[in-house]
Amino acid sequence: MHFARFERVRLAHLPTPLEPMDRLSDALGGPRLWIKRDDCTGVSTGGNKTRKLEFLMGEALARKADVVITQGATQSNHVRQTAAFCARLGVECHAILEDRTGSNDPDYRLNGNVLLDGLHGATIEHVPADTDMGAACETAAEEFRAQGKTPYIIPGGGSNPVGALGYANCALELVNQANEMGLKIARVLHATGSAGTQAGLVTGLRALNSGIPLLGIGVRAPKEKQEANVFALAQATAEKLGCPGVVSRDDVVANTDYVGEGYGIPNAGTIEAIEIFARYEAILLDPVYSGKGAAGLIDLVRKGTFDGAENIVFLHTGGSAGLFGYRSTFDAPRELSLAT
Repeated sequence: MHFARFERVRLAHLPTPLEPMDRLSDALGGPRLWIKRDDCTGVSTGGNKTRKLEFLMGEALARKADVVITQGATQSNHVRQTAAFCARLGVECHAILEDRTGSNDPDYRLNGNVLLDGLHGATIEHVPADTDMGAACETAAEEFRAQGKTPYIIPGGGSNPVGALGYANCALELVNQANEMGLKIARVLHATGSAGTQAGLVTGLRALNSGIPLLGIGVRAPKEKQEANVFALAQATAEKLGCPGVVSRDDVVANTDYVGEGYGIPNAGTIEAIEIFARYEAILLDPVYSGKGAAGLIDLVRKGTFDGAENIVFLHTGGSAGLFGYRSTFDAPRELSLAT
C-alpha cells in the first residue's frame, strides 16, 4: 500500500500511541487490554476523522475548493474536525446538522461539538431527523456555486473510499507498532457507524495479511445493514488501493447489541463504560461512539468471549468534546462495580 500516491494534507499527530490498559485488564480479569489512542490525533481535541480528513482535504485542495460542505448529527465529531481542518487551511466550512435524537437539552444543542463548530468558523444549518442529507449537501453546493464558489462535499463521517484511506494507513501504522513492540494482537475492536473507519481498517489489515481479526461495535444500524455498508466501502477502498478483492464478506463483522434505543442515545452500558475508562485509565470516551464501543468491549470480556486471547486492542475513535453536550446524563454519581 503506497499512500504517497494520493493527495494528502498532513495535520494529524501520528503515530498515535498504542498503550496497555493494565488497571482495566486487572479489574475485568480477562486478556490484556490495549488502546490505540486515535483520540490523540491532534486537531481540535482529536478523533478518528482526522485521519480521513488528511486525504479528503488533500483532494479538496487539489480541486481548488474554497468551501467544504459536510453533514452529521447535532453532536457530530466529524463536523467539528472538518471545521477545524478548514480553519487551519483557510477554507470556508458549511455544516448541516441533523436532529437525530430529538433532544431539547440546551447543552446538547449548543455545547460540546456544536460550540466548537462555531468557534472554528463554520456556518451551521439545522435540519430535522430523516432529512435526505446527501440531497441537502447538494442543494447547499448549488447555492455556493451560484455565488461563484467552488464547493467540495464530504459525506457524513468522511466515509467514502478517499476518507477510508486514512484507516487503511492506520492499519499499517498499528501493525508496524505491534511488530516493533513484539505485541501479538488477537483482535482489534472499535465503534463503527458511518463505516469508513471499519472499512479502511479491514482493508488495510487484509492487504497486509496481518491475520488480525477486526470487530466493529455498532452504534446505529442493524447488523446486516452495518456489515453490508462496511463491506461495500471496503471493496471500493481496496479497488482504490489497487488490491481488489482482498476483503471477503467474512472479514466484515459487526456486533450491534450495544446500540440501545438508538443513535446518540446513551444507555446504561455506555454510561458505565465512560465512567470505568475515566476512573481506571484516565481516558475520556464519548456518549455516541467510543462509549458504546467500550461498552461492547467490557461486556464481551465479562462474558468470556476472548478467553484464551492474549492481547485485545481497542481503537479509541475520540469524541470527548461530546461529553459536554450530555452533561445531564452524568449529573447523578454512581457506584462502580466491575463484577461480572
